[in-house]
Amino acid sequence: MLQATLQPPGSRPRVYQVTSYGADPTGKSDSTEALLKAIADAFNGPSEGFLMKGITNLGGAHINLQGGNYLISKPLRLPAAGAGNLMISGGTLTASDDFPADGYLIDLSASSSSSSSYNYEYITIKDLMLDCKFRGGGISVINSLRTSIDNCYITHFNTEGISVKNGHETYIRNSFLGQHITAGGDPGERNFSGTAINLMGNDNAVTDVVIFSAAIGVMVSGQANTLSGVHCYNKATGFGGTGIYLKLPSLTQTRIVNCYLDYTGIVAEDPVQLTISSSFFLGDAFILLKSINGLAKGINIVDNMFAGSDKGIEIVQLDQSKGPFKKIDQVVVDRNNVEGMNLKATAARGSAQGNGTSWTVDFSRVLLFPNFINHVQYSLSSSGTKFPSHALRNVSQNRVVIESDIAVAARVFVTVEQGS
Repeated sequence: MLQATLQPPGSRPRVYQVTSYGADPTGKSDSTEALLKAIADAFNGPSEGFLMKGITNLGGAHINLQGGNYLISKPLRLPAAGAGNLMISGGTLTASDDFPADGYLIDLSASSSSSSSYNYEYITIKDLMLDCKFRGGGISVINSLRTSIDNCYITHFNTEGISVKNGHETYIRNSFLGQHITAGGDPGERNFSGTAINLMGNDNAVTDVVIFSAAIGVMVSGQANTLSGVHCYNKATGFGGTGIYLKLPSLTQTRIVNCYLDYTGIVAEDPVQLTISSSFFLGDAFILLKSINGLAKGINIVDNMFAGSDKGIEIVQLDQSKGPFKKIDQVVVDRNNVEGMNLKATAARGSAQGNGTSWTVDFSRVLLFPNFINHVQYSLSSSGTKFPSHALRNVSQNRVVIESDIAVAARVFVTVEQGS
């Protein structure tokens, strides 16, 4: 039998070398059962008390793939719920031709219940390449706590590269995901499908990740998630792709900072508490605010860079096909710099000069929301001897009209805001 199982329980090693269990590192024969046996031994090995209540601390047990390429025909799952402090690392997993089309190569879903409210805690998946061979997905994390996915390359997924459902604090770092292996300009880009990362839980973070092919780069339907340093060139907007899709109407609570949207943009449904800042949008990539119930609240789109091809594409757009935005509050779109695209903002300044009793400053080309100005500050400057009385008379259609009681040669300076 195997050395790891012959030793007394208290002296078993916590590094489980999968070739010792018969796994084939050449990828020619099926290694599923050997890998599952190594995982089972780690799961049933020495423990160090508990993490969260009901989560056995496995003490840092390590499933070492030893740099091999292992063919698997079914998902690798832990034998039961209720364990933590375990690492799987150091090799390649490849789906077989008969791998379940709805499965994931590594599946952190519970095959049985535990006394904890979470399935697993502090599981680390690191330094792996996962080749799904267009059979299902890469990694599934369900109702787990403090999971780390670090330095992974996940490709050829047919459904999702990484799926996170319920639980919280899954951290995805320093990884590369793509349905097809490409570096941009792929002739088959129009046909890219699947979702690279699907966050259906709360309090997760995606940091320093490149998504190079998929219909959707990151789908977010949980709250309080953070995306930082994410480079999406998964599928161009012109081909129907989306870099980041925020599908949690009225409860977004998402922060997107220091990201790179490369020919593909961001879509947010009824965003509430959304920050997009310090990011770069290339190739006419833009941000689309999509009305579902007409709500936009607590939005900060600031300090970003946009670069396009002089086609008149607006940097922030509204999709009001299901109805207009009616509840707009604390929305700030400002301080973005633009090259080759049309600027849109919620604050603007302008002036008009003329000799008469009326001056109009038209902000309709700049302001984001149509027919919606709720703050105006203006001044009237005249060098003549007359001192006219003047007043703000109209702000409809995002055009500010100032009128005086007598005709004078004057210039008006106007600052407007919307979104509060």
